[in-house]
Amino acid sequence: MAINLNTIEGTLTPVGDKVLVSNMFFGEQTTVGGLIIRDDNGTTRGIYPRWGQVHAKGPKNTETYSVGDWILVEHGRWTRSVKIDEGDGELELRMIDNDAVLAFSDTKPDDVILGAEYSDGEGFTVDPQQFVNA
Repeated sequence: MAINLNTIEGTLTPVGDKVLVSNMFFGEQTTVGGLIIRDDNGTTRGIYPRWGQVHAKGPKNTETYSVGDWILVEHGRWTRSVKIDEGDGELELRMIDNDAVLAFSDTKPDDVILGAEYSDGEGFTVDPQQFVNA
């Protein structure tokens, strides 16, 4: 009989130089102009790096970012999430290869907004019609 594990209780430790991250966002986003962009993960427009918060580093990971920092991960270079409960609430964790980390920040990057590449703040910098299926 198969066991369905919804949430793992305890702690996880990554092996080697791997990284465990939490707080990766995959849902709807709102642009500066107020447009709601639906979840586009898996579509052509959804291919972009994502930020995640470092939850744990493997013992061989000697990079200068630390637990609690935010890392920018190449698109698609993360695993499916696993839910874990360490006693202070449930988290969704994903494993990242260390070589997939593009950048890091000690504060949450609030200024990275999906769609900013299509607007200069006053108007469109590309023709929106190119995103419409003909």
